[in-house]
Amino acid sequence: MGPLAGVRIIELAGRGPGPFAGMMLADMGADVLRVDHPESGGRPQSPNPRLELVNRGRRSAIVDLKHPDGRDLILELVSGVDALFEGFRPGVVERLGVGPDECLSRNPSIVYARATGWGQTGPLADVAGHDINYIALAGALEPIGLSDHPPIPPLNLVGDYGGGGAMLAFGIVCGLLEVQRSKQGQIIDAAMMDGASLLMTMIHGRREMGVWKETRGTNYLDGGAPFYSAYETLDGKYISIGSIEDEFYATFVAALGLDISDLPPQWDRSSWPATKARIAEIIRTKTRREWEERMGSRDVCFAPVLALGELADHPHHQERGSFVDIDGIKQPAPMPRFSRTAPEVSRPPAMPGEHSREALLDWGIEPERVDRLIAAGAVIEG
Repeated sequence: MGPLAGVRIIELAGRGPGPFAGMMLADMGADVLRVDHPESGGRPQSPNPRLELVNRGRRSAIVDLKHPDGRDLILELVSGVDALFEGFRPGVVERLGVGPDECLSRNPSIVYARATGWGQTGPLADVAGHDINYIALAGALEPIGLSDHPPIPPLNLVGDYGGGGAMLAFGIVCGLLEVQRSKQGQIIDAAMMDGASLLMTMIHGRREMGVWKETRGTNYLDGGAPFYSAYETLDGKYISIGSIEDEFYATFVAALGLDISDLPPQWDRSSWPATKARIAEIIRTKTRREWEERMGSRDVCFAPVLALGELADHPHHQERGSFVDIDGIKQPAPMPRFSRTAPEVSRPPAMPGEHSREALLDWGIEPERVDRLIAAGAVIEG
């Protein structure tokens, strides 16, 4: 149903950006075959693979890439796919015999995408790391947090998912578009560090303008400004304020019951701590619900800070269908929205190897060959 319907992609299963990219592509209608490791069968990394929601929308086959027959199977499948992506350290797939050279020789129009933390080249290319390390070197970690506290990791959203998985999926789709013109495949080097750095482009510009200070928690987008922050309410919950523009700030101040002439100029940085403290004191006099009633329909740039368990019940999410129920599990719906080729979640997360036989048969491998691969241990049924 989605805009990528008819596209076939192999996902050599990994962690972090790969599963998120696979989810994005499958949500858009691509037929993504997740190739899991033999260790996944019976000993999954997750305590409940059915709840690994980023694995939704695609089938899983367990293939032993260290087995010659497993390697040959992947190369055979590569001949009929549009793209393949992997998330191993540099050099691993080459040693397994399913690297870009081997795959492009089998299918010269394949888009071969590689997701790593540091990239395929550079002095750190072979060094272990995680999201927090990649965004630290990208300059995306240092600005997040309070001035008198260490930087706060923004979950793994900036490295694994925003700078990694989303950029990986974007690169694959760009490659698929380009190959329609050139008929030539290519290799995509998607590094989480590079992607996180790209996300910081606007902040670099603000720094060059002299309006972004390199002191954490003192800028207008990092919680330093009284008009762009989260405030605690009477009931211990929080609201968010983003009243950057003059007219929105004036409306916000009026909603607080203050006269704007009694406050320092909005962009007087020296007054921000005192103004923020004064606003915080007022916000703590009412519950989150009371502030919703007072500010929710005004142009304040306001929203309640919702906990995960509250999201699906919010009226705006309900009207837009922002969450879907898949086998009794509420989860974010595929995004973005399309007017004609609507994306959908085609299936819940698979158990590793759940579709080994089914997927291979569907992708053109003869039944007798599948039987031999399973008997040899090159393919494992979950």
